[in-house]
Amino acid sequence: MSKNKATAGNDFQKIANRVSVVSIIQNVLLSLFKLFAGIFANSNAMISDAIHSASDVFSTIVVIIGVRLSSRDSDREHPYGHERMECVAAIILSIVLFITGLGIGIQALQAILNGNYETLQMPGILALIAAIVSIITKEAMYWYTRHYAKQIDSAALMADAWHHRSDAFSSIGALIGIAGSRMGFPIMDSIASLVIFVFIAKAAFDIFKDAMDKMVDHSCDENMEKAIYDCVISHEDVLGIDLLQSRIFGNKIYVDLEIELDASYTLEKAHRIAEDIHEDIEKNFPKVKHVMIHVNPK
Repeated sequence: MSKNKATAGNDFQKIANRVSVVSIIQNVLLSLFKLFAGIFANSNAMISDAIHSASDVFSTIVVIIGVRLSSRDSDREHPYGHERMECVAAIILSIVLFITGLGIGIQALQAILNGNYETLQMPGILALIAAIVSIITKEAMYWYTRHYAKQIDSAALMADAWHHRSDAFSSIGALIGIAGSRMGFPIMDSIASLVIFVFIAKAAFDIFKDAMDKMVDHSCDENMEKAIYDCVISHEDVLGIDLLQSRIFGNKIYVDLEIELDASYTLEKAHRIAEDIHEDIEKNFPKVKHVMIHVNPK
C-alpha cells in the first residue's frame, strides 16, 4: 500500500472514531436527561424516547467496529481489502433503524385502535422542554455526523447520521404528543408517530439499498465513468478504449480497462504508457483503489 493511501486510511478511521465517540457521549447524556424528565414529569412518551436514545449507543458501537474492520490492510485471505465490512455495518444499522421505526408505528397504531386516553396522566412542562432539547440536539448531531460521513464517504457513518435524525423525528412525535395531551388531544401523539414511522422506514430503505449496491459490485454512475473515460482518452498515445468497467467495493472503486495502442510500440513502451494512465487515474480519482489495464495492439 502506498504512503498516501495508508495516510488516507488512518484519517478515515480517526475521523469516524472521533465522530462516534462524540455520538456516544451525546446519547448517554441526553438519555439520562430525558429519563429524568420523563419520570418527574409523568411522561411515558419521554421515558420511551430516553430508552430509544440509549439504544443508539449500540448502533454507534456497530459503526466503530465496522470502520475498524474496513480500515484493515489487505492480507493473504483478503487480498482486495476489508472495505465491505463497513457495508455490513450499514446494513445492520438500516435493519435496526427500520425495527426502531416499526416499533414506533405499531405502538402508535395500537394506541389509536385502543383509544384509552382517559387514563393517561397529563405530562408536566419539563417533558415538553426535554422534547425540544432532544430535537435540537439530535438534529445538530445529524448534520455533524452527515458532514463527516460525506467527507470520508462512510456508509456506516451516514447510517448513524440518519439514526440521529430518526431520534429527532421520534422526539418531534413526543413533543406533539405531550403538547397535545396538555391541550386535551392525546391522539395527536399517535398520529404524529405514524407519520414519523414512514420517514424512518424510507431512510432505512435508502441506507440498505446504498450498502447493498456497494456489496454486489454495482458500477459507478455514468458521470464518474465518463470522467475516467475522458482522463484515459486524453493521453496522446491512446488510440481508443475497447472496454471500461467499474465496480464499487465498499467505499472504494476498482476499474478495468482495455486500451488501444500502436502495434509498433515495444512491450516496454506499452507498459510505461499503461503505468502512466494507471497513476493518472488514481491521482485524479482518490476513490479509485486499483486499476487493471489490458493493452490491445492496433
